[in-house]
Amino acid sequence: MSNPSDAADVDEAIRRLLLLVPRMVGRVKRIQVPEALQSMALAPRHLSLLSCLLFDGPMTVNDLAARLEVAPTTVSLMVGDLSRKDILERREDPDDRRRRIISITDTMRPAITQWLAPGATAWRKALAPLTPDQRQLFVDTFHTYEEALAQEIGEQPPS
Repeated sequence: MSNPSDAADVDEAIRRLLLLVPRMVGRVKRIQVPEALQSMALAPRHLSLLSCLLFDGPMTVNDLAARLEVAPTTVSLMVGDLSRKDILERREDPDDRRRRIISITDTMRPAITQWLAPGATAWRKALAPLTPDQRQLFVDTFHTYEEALAQEIGEQPPS
């Protein structure tokens, strides 16, 4: 059985997070979208895909799908949408001509870097002092919160 002081500590942490998280989300929303991207109607799912390509470099649709934890068909649809907007390009894989490598276009790379840099810099500052185990605990905690919140509001938890 839980110690009552442990429950009080958890409640205090919840109170602090209930103040912190909305402020954090508000600040993230205030990150200025570069002018070159403002008319593109980009959604959070696009942000995740662009982040993967920016930080990990060009990759296949299947690799992107694995990183984003979605089906390859979902990534293909996003890639098609972003390719039509000249944000992404597909090129033939030199090792397997049947595969396509997806990358950010040279034209859009500076705007995407400008858009994503504040968040990446802030995460690096927050996570760098932690040990690898502490970083993993932090990420695991966020995943657990996301799954629990999805269940609480009647959504399908992420896979």
